[in-house]
Amino acid sequence: MHHVSIRTAHIHRAMAFYEQLGFMVQERFTTGGTLACWMEGLGGRLELIQVPEPRESGDAFHDEHFTGFYHLSFDLTPLAIDLTTWLRSLQLKFEHANFNSIYQRGFPTVLLTPRQQMIGGHIYEVAFIADADGLPIEFIRLWGKLEN
Repeated sequence: MHHVSIRTAHIHRAMAFYEQLGFMVQERFTTGGTLACWMEGLGGRLELIQVPEPRESGDAFHDEHFTGFYHLSFDLTPLAIDLTTWLRSLQLKFEHANFNSIYQRGFPTVLLTPRQQMIGGHIYEVAFIADADGLPIEFIRLWGKLEN
């Protein structure tokens, strides 16, 4: 996959949010007369595009009847840190960056606290937060394998 594209109401706020997750702006450009950028980090590339006249969209995380793009997922297994500790360190990063002045809500909303989930023969630790525009972001870490 080359990249995932996210439309945002406030590109600078979205850029600041994803920078706290470890993404870095690689390219700034305009598309269709609006601001856009590519950011790279956590093993992937995001394209952020500012929407000139944004409107509220459905709640992908809480609405069980929602159809369409559901969430981004980032594998934190290589970091070798549990998600509870990682979320605490992320919260400190947001506080240290005084993100409240940009984000206007402080630390992003936690949609699902870290918990274990069995998928196939593996046990994962998963957690969800909302990005600057409310898009669900999943963090996943391989916790172990089931024995046969």
